[in-house]
Amino acid sequence: MDARRRLGQGRAVSSNDLCVRAVDVDKHFGRLHVLKSVSLDVAKGETVCVIGPSGSGKSTLLRCINHLETIDGGRIEVNGHLIGYRERNGKLVEDSDKNIAKQRCEVGMVFQRFNLFPHKTALQNVIEAPLKVRGEAKERATRVGEELLARVGLADKRDVYPGKLSGGQQQRVAIARALAMRPALMLFDEPTSALDPETIGEVLAVMQELAEVGMTMVVVTHEMGFARRAADRVVMMDEGQIIEVGTPEHFFTAPTHDRTKQFLSKIL
Repeated sequence: MDARRRLGQGRAVSSNDLCVRAVDVDKHFGRLHVLKSVSLDVAKGETVCVIGPSGSGKSTLLRCINHLETIDGGRIEVNGHLIGYRERNGKLVEDSDKNIAKQRCEVGMVFQRFNLFPHKTALQNVIEAPLKVRGEAKERATRVGEELLARVGLADKRDVYPGKLSGGQQQRVAIARALAMRPALMLFDEPTSALDPETIGEVLAVMQELAEVGMTMVVVTHEMGFARRAADRVVMMDEGQIIEVGTPEHFFTAPTHDRTKQFLSKIL
């Protein structure tokens, strides 16, 4: 088998350089077939933006990558390791809670809602997982947490509670919290959809910086300007399938699928 896998517009990378490999992933919610044989490769250091109409399966795909949702068929690997499952007699069986928790340490996720602990300060939110999950010393976790808050432009908010922060500030704390676990992969599920227009830019600026320094990211977004600037590739989903993959230049100047053209004509 060829060790090189084709990614989008003529790109090819070694299978050893893949961060995410999803193969023929199926997911049902009752009778609703949400993901239909979805396959996607994401190279290390790559930013992939996933676009498409509501209900197309974008968020479900992210949640399957992090095993927040189980899959009904196919397989998902992160850094060469199965996520959420192990092989037994040629079949996939769900892994132990302990192993799944360990795997999730490698995958940071930022949701539409910030999900911060309201009774903890910004810094306390950021260092909670390194202390409780990784068992890091408080001094080290605090130092790293302060550095991450500074990185997202919130050094002066370390002792402020979420209720006193704007939506954009809370989302930046959520990004710092995810980064505190030193993940190999960051997943963003429409991270600006719950924000006021005035605060969207500050969150996108942080994400842009992460893309520029080579953080591997899969971003579900309706922010086409961000996709143009930051994405290495754009993925279009519709009705549970990936229907088109290409560079931003391809997507925003010469998309080939009629459904992609129709979708972009309504939001650009």
